[in-house]
Amino acid sequence: MYESVLIPTDGSGDMREVADHAIALADRFEAAVHALHVVDDRAYGSIPDDVQQRVEETLTADGEDATKAIAQRALDAGLDTVREVRWGNPPAGIVAYATENDISLIIMGTHGRTGYDRYLLGSVTEKVVRVAPMPVLTVSVGDEDGDDEPLVGISMTDSTQEN
Repeated sequence: MYESVLIPTDGSGDMREVADHAIALADRFEAAVHALHVVDDRAYGSIPDDVQQRVEETLTADGEDATKAIAQRALDAGLDTVREVRWGNPPAGIVAYATENDISLIIMGTHGRTGYDRYLLGSVTEKVVRVAPMPVLTVSVGDEDGDDEPLVGISMTDSTQEN
């Protein structure tokens, strides 16, 4: 059913819970695991030129570390892995990567934000769920009070089906 699973990562501690679910599901279906980090280049456009290169190197290295952590866990489970760091708009970058690589399933975390936090910060996961042409599995992690305990609940969304 699933030949490839994409795990977009922001490198946060919450990704451990998401990776647990994703790797277990990938293992069940013997699917390849793709780990992706998209650096939001819009957030760093106003940095002075004299520090721009150092910032880009640091953010790329952080993305490499984040994808390496997921890829290593997948390799330890005996799964084929691919990892990549891209720059751009995260939701668009995730969907583009998934489409380009014929990904069967995207698995992402949600942070349980509500109200103004969700409105002001937006949600990469929510945007991916709305436009991805393949199913997106969301794993609820953390909560709005900053507690690192995962929330109970997983929801599966397939934007290709009509509501």
